[in-house]
Parts: sequence; C-alpha cells; structure tokens
Amino acid sequence: MDAPTAPRRAEIERRTAETDIRARLALDGTGRAEVSTGIGFLDHMLAALARHALLDIALTADGDLHVDFHHTTEDCGIVLGQALRLALGEKRGIRRYGHAVVPMDEALVECALDISGRPLLAWSVEFRRDKVGAMDTELFEEFFRALVMNAGLTCHMVQKAGTNAHHVAEACFKAFARALRTAVETDPRAPDSIPSTKGALEG
Repeated sequence: MDAPTAPRRAEIERRTAETDIRARLALDGTGRAEVSTGIGFLDHMLAALARHALLDIALTADGDLHVDFHHTTEDCGIVLGQALRLALGEKRGIRRYGHAVVPMDEALVECALDISGRPLLAWSVEFRRDKVGAMDTELFEEFFRALVMNAGLTCHMVQKAGTNAHHVAEACFKAFARALRTAVETDPRAPDSIPSTKGALEG
C-alpha cells in the first residue's frame, strides 16, 4: 500500500495580550527556517531544530520582550506544538518513536520521543549559568514543555555531560530534532497503519 500523499503541513496563529505569533510548519521539508522571535538565541535554536528535523518552519513572534523573554519563548513552544499536532493528523503511517544522542563539544544530550498523545516532559538538564546571551537558561525547559504538551508527545531529555551552557542548550535542540525526524517519518513497512495496538494515538 502506498504511503499517504496528503501534505503534512499546518498553519497556526496565536494572539494574546502578551504575544502575537504566526507559524507555518511542513513535516516533509528540507530544513528551511524563516524565524524572527526578537530573541536571537531562540532564533538560532529554532533554525537548528528545523535543519536537523528536516522541517520547514516559518515563524514570527511579536512579544512583550520589555517584560522578559518568558511569554514569547513559552508561546512559541505552544504554537509549534499545536502546528506539529495538526500536521501529524491521525498519525497514520508514522514510526512514532524516535531517539537521538547528540554531542556538542563537551556536552552530550539524549532525547527519547514518543508521539503518544500522552504529553509529558521528563527534563534532566542542568545549566551552570543563568543566561546564554540575553536568554534565561531556565526558559529552555519552558519551551520544550510547552511544545510537547501541545503536540501530545512523551519526551525524555537527559544531559549526559556538559559544562558550557550554549553547548548544552544546542545539544538539547539538536537531539530533540533528530529524534523527532525519526518519529514523524513514514514507516515503509506500515505506511497506512496507526502504530498502536489501540488503533489510535490519543490519550
């Protein structure tokens, strides 16, 4: 049986009193990113996410950065998670699971991912300083939690090594991207089936 031919794409807009975000996502992309959040390091990480997951991401965010970066970072995770969930549809034909271990110089991060419909983030990552550039390092956990909760993913992120905060953060994004790339791929041995004995990947 042939793999599904419908394009796996989504477009989401989210407007609140704190942020105005628009995003387009294509699962079967080439790794192209057009990202502008007003947060330089977050833009850098989202570009890495797109490149290593082979997603096409177009995202613009206008947030209350005069307050801090929290609302914009979290809401970008929410929007990308919603777009991912919408693009996956009923999840027919996907591999479902993904796993990657990524080194970034002295840092090493492992990500295990299940497109389960049961959202959970298990975060075992520590940063030795409060900021990377102007971005608070505590916001990386907030970004991933918002993304996995809205996409319906089970995600375990485990830091195996690392002292440089930039390297640790980048390894997290690249490990997530590589795991996601595997999980969303069409399984050529079961291109039209839902990979669950329940027959559904929701809850």
